[in-house]
Amino acid sequence: MTGGAAAESADPRTPTPSREDPTVTSPQPHPTHHDTLTPRQAGERAAAVLDEIRTAVVGKPEPLALVMLGILAGGHVLIEDLPGLGKTLLARSFGAALGLDFRRIQFTPDLLPSDVTGAPFYDQKTTEMVFRPGPVFTHLLLADEINRTPPKTQAALLEAMAESQVSIDGSTRPLPRPFVVVATANPIEYEGTYTLPEAQLDRFLLRVRMGYLTAAEETGMLRARVERAAPEAVLRTLSGPGEVLAMRAAVERVEIDDDLLEYVVALVGATREHPHIQVGASPRGGLALVQLARARAVLDLRDYVTPEDVKSVAVPALAHRVTLKPELWVRQIDGDDVVREIVQSVPAPQTLPRTPVAS
Repeated sequence: MTGGAAAESADPRTPTPSREDPTVTSPQPHPTHHDTLTPRQAGERAAAVLDEIRTAVVGKPEPLALVMLGILAGGHVLIEDLPGLGKTLLARSFGAALGLDFRRIQFTPDLLPSDVTGAPFYDQKTTEMVFRPGPVFTHLLLADEINRTPPKTQAALLEAMAESQVSIDGSTRPLPRPFVVVATANPIEYEGTYTLPEAQLDRFLLRVRMGYLTAAEETGMLRARVERAAPEAVLRTLSGPGEVLAMRAAVERVEIDDDLLEYVVALVGATREHPHIQVGASPRGGLALVQLARARAVLDLRDYVTPEDVKSVAVPALAHRVTLKPELWVRQIDGDDVVREIVQSVPAPQTLPRTPVAS
């Protein structure tokens, strides 16, 4: 497994594909971030990327779609589940298919903040202090098993996630665009894990849970492994950093009516009043819900949001932002269950079908 400080880029502003990732193929020409995409065009390109990733990640249609929504919406993704369910493979596959520079940090109990952000070192040739960028200077950062390291090192990612920059020795250094953190975490009941700080949890746009494959899906995964005669599928590069930025810009062109904004406010407000919840979602949860709903509309080739878009992303957007009362642990009720109940209880507005404006 790759150590946190091992992944470096010679130029932090123009990263190159990681040689450690066998799924990355030769870079192809891509549009610059000045190119304009309609929501429909962005949705079609995102769908093509998902189809490519499905050749490597078997039987996870909804988790795959949710990770894509997080990238389209301009946020960071937390993938939480037991070891061995494909979390790391999923993150690597997105980096390969999207044509993004990819770095990985394996979080361990002895990992230091400087192993994440980088640090200055003394150059004997020039007799000057030179900054050596850490693996955070990339497009897509896989923070593997983020809750296996102490909170001080977890917090080293916080500024990068919030501001797309890091501050070291009084200097602020911007990160490449786009910058996406895909963090994997084991459930907190699992041995050797630390609880993620609430401030860091709130910085993740959504939380995704993988779950076990069905028997048919697991058989298909085994068959695919036998037929390709290689540990992992080699994915084609279908996009690039500029096109990802263009797809994000297309999400900003998606319309959402006032009644749906009021519906989002009602859902977030209900998390603060529910009897099972000790601390409800912050206003950042409402912002996340709106952006993810707009990204869902793009993935469905629409330029407007429907109530179903909001409902479909409410649990991933809000469940990790609420703190349940302690007695709920004994009853084996988690945030997903409570937010799902809230979605069912809060009435959604009735909207009339309309013809998409963008083509």
